[in-house]
Amino acid sequence: MIRSVVRGFGTALPKRVLTNAELESMVDTSDEWIVQRTGIQQRYIAGEGETTASLGEGAARAALDKAGLTAADIDLIIVATSTPDNTFPATAVNIQNRLGMHHGFAFDLQAVCSGFVYAVTTADAYIRGGLAKRVLVIGTETFSRILDWTDRTTCVLFGDGAGAIVLEAREGTGTNTDRGVLTTQLRSDGAHRDKLFVDGGPSTTGTVGHLRMEGREVFKHAVGMITDVVYSSFDATGLTADDIDWLVPHQANKRIIDGSAKKLGIPLEKVVVTVDQHGNTSAASIPLALAAAASDGRIKEGDIVLLEAMGGGFTWGAVLLRW
Repeated sequence: MIRSVVRGFGTALPKRVLTNAELESMVDTSDEWIVQRTGIQQRYIAGEGETTASLGEGAARAALDKAGLTAADIDLIIVATSTPDNTFPATAVNIQNRLGMHHGFAFDLQAVCSGFVYAVTTADAYIRGGLAKRVLVIGTETFSRILDWTDRTTCVLFGDGAGAIVLEAREGTGTNTDRGVLTTQLRSDGAHRDKLFVDGGPSTTGTVGHLRMEGREVFKHAVGMITDVVYSSFDATGLTADDIDWLVPHQANKRIIDGSAKKLGIPLEKVVVTVDQHGNTSAASIPLALAAAASDGRIKEGDIVLLEAMGGGFTWGAVLLRW
């Protein structure tokens, strides 16, 4: 059986750090309120010349270096983003060109905060189907560009950044002892569209628009949706919460992260948390957290790692893999 194994990972962050203290001078909020409600202490904000593509390129180059590969070794680039450089062409094609890659193919995937989980699932399908041997999966966002900086309920939550992994085809036995992706679970329900959306677009307003969110509604659905796909992952593999070495959740809100871990029965010491440093970076949040834990030695070869996310749409999903 063909498995999709993580061979390399990398990240890129903007130069500017925006602290909660600075936000206090911009909107009616406080560091205490932000930390208590979200766990966020700071976030990175893209400056002039820093875009979704440039950050994605940086993360891609770091992942290729870690894997000991070059762009010539990649067959496919999938970019998960809700903040592309242009309406078209795809940011993935832009990154492909920036990397000097003129073969293979590249495309964007849009599932908001679940984007990286969706992208890994898509890459895994291409690899298992024999259509690609190595795939560069990138989550990259500049959410600061679609925020209403007068809306204190949303502007304190989000940040910019990028993370990437290289997935490579490897022969496996078809059992849980294999390295690589063991199962993926995806869901969506468009009935919740108005709870988290951007109020603009080419076909409706002809503008970029701003992010709008009903925070309490999102919170109300998040834990249940996350645990739904995680339990489905357990059913598909026969694994349980006790088998999980590391939970790497979408970094939206510390309370959602803690609530999900508690409901799943996963100890908090096994949960990777970077929301305090990055804020919610949407599709970039999981690869940023994954790279942080792999870089500092927490995630080791052979560990069972669970990725999960929920985002606008609503979309939600999980990936269960052996590192």
